[in-house]
Amino acid sequence: MSRVSPQRSVVRVTVGGAARRERDVLAGEEPLELRVNGRSLAVTMRTPGNDFDLAAGFLVSEGVISNVRELRAMRYCVGTDVAEVNQFNILELNLAEGVAAPSDDVARAFFTTSSCGLCGKASIDAVRTRSKFNVSDDPMLVSAAFLSTLPDRLREAQSVFDKTGGLHAAALFRATGELLAVREDVGRHNAVDKVVGWALREGQLPLRSSILLVSGRASFELVQKAIMAGVGMLCAVSAPSSLAVDLAQEAGLTLVGFLRGPSMVVYAGAERVSEAAQA
Repeated sequence: MSRVSPQRSVVRVTVGGAARRERDVLAGEEPLELRVNGRSLAVTMRTPGNDFDLAAGFLVSEGVISNVRELRAMRYCVGTDVAEVNQFNILELNLAEGVAAPSDDVARAFFTTSSCGLCGKASIDAVRTRSKFNVSDDPMLVSAAFLSTLPDRLREAQSVFDKTGGLHAAALFRATGELLAVREDVGRHNAVDKVVGWALREGQLPLRSSILLVSGRASFELVQKAIMAGVGMLCAVSAPSSLAVDLAQEAGLTLVGFLRGPSMVVYAGAERVSEAAQA
């Protein structure tokens, strides 16, 4: 049985019809513990698959690394259940010599951002000073017509969503139109970390002249992750939060929300969308 899309027995009920028992495909969800240099850093709930990308992207998002050479190795620890089957739910990460291990504050900050606890000017300043990449001088310029095609391209690439209907997705596009990577997960933050981790492992950071597209709303944390990866534009099919807009404006990131069909709303960095720049 697939851990990405496991099946369960359900009863389907329709008003006026007969109930029937059938098998339903669900989005898989399991815990993943991340250990850095032998010390537990975080536990996150995720959809199994692309775990190395997720771990690498998480370290980028938290400002621990920004280059693939700073991550020496990743491997699964031996974790077993009562049936002595390896569950691949513990991941050991080893940093390169000279790279500072994350402090206990990073672990605490991770759980804070997971519960949407970050807010205010201090958190914006912290992100701006921590990121090793400047997104404000990204020369990217794209048309609204081009952006309007991206949600359909993301949807077409969501293989697991077609089976379950229950996953978030994130995709990286070049401003030239090339689709670089798509990742799915039950957690929208995890989906973004997975594409960022892919970019790190492929030596693509910083992601200049690139667009990060997410299938849900744009939160402060997702804007933060985009900035930490050097992404100049974040697009979402739903709404951004007020703090997400504030952070995008502070950092010089282009933030597009409600990207649906031919319409969209540009909340920050309008100079990178040709029609919005004219306004």
